[in-house]
Amino acid sequence: MLVNRRDFVVGSAAAGLQGAAVPALFTPEHNVKAIAFDAFAILDPRPVVSRAQEVFPDRATELMNLWRTRQFEYTWLRSMMGQYADFWRVTDDALTFAAKSLKLELTADRRSRLMETYLELKTWPDALPTLHALKETGHRLAFLSNFTPNMLQSGIKNAGMEGLFEHVLSTDRVRAYKPSPRAYQMGIDAFRLDRSEILFVAFAGWDAAGARRFGYPTFWTNRLHAPTEELDIAPTAEATDLNELIRWLRQAGRAE
Repeated sequence: MLVNRRDFVVGSAAAGLQGAAVPALFTPEHNVKAIAFDAFAILDPRPVVSRAQEVFPDRATELMNLWRTRQFEYTWLRSMMGQYADFWRVTDDALTFAAKSLKLELTADRRSRLMETYLELKTWPDALPTLHALKETGHRLAFLSNFTPNMLQSGIKNAGMEGLFEHVLSTDRVRAYKPSPRAYQMGIDAFRLDRSEILFVAFAGWDAAGARRFGYPTFWTNRLHAPTEELDIAPTAEATDLNELIRWLRQAGRAE
């Protein structure tokens, strides 16, 4: 279900989410010429959970919760401290911390099996049809992600996405993680467009908030049905999958 949160708050709270239509009024910020995607909006991370269940069947949930939390905490802390390490290293460090915290024996084989899953990811079922449809309508596409270039290229190869993305933008380029403005600036520098012409598609609520604060119109693919982050700003639009992105852009185009 697609909801434009700004219009929802102003005019349709009483109607509720069920059956809400795309609002009829759109501002110039919806003149979208290019779209930048967070990696997890396209690449399905669930195989990492499955691998954790194979490696630590009795403790997988605890491990994944702590690993995932530390993974992103370390990106933010390293950005704040000016001690950048790429996302592969951060992910490995977070796994080490999580295993030690839970007193799990992280052998070399177990570490390799868990880490290598990030190089085996494929797309969510709705991602490829959406990307092809966007490409056919003339939208310029990019990844804009904390992933390393190797992680992004592995995902592109695994899912047969070669030729779909004009730019593959890793935060390695600027050595600062999202939600740093330096990370989001990569989209403007690559596409050479105004930020209002670049739609950012987020997977995480904090990323949607960061991109919106930067000035991008932002589409939050809220696959996990999470609440909006309490950061004093909301995404331009929200849906539970990428199918709604096509409909939203079409509606925006008709309204301009």
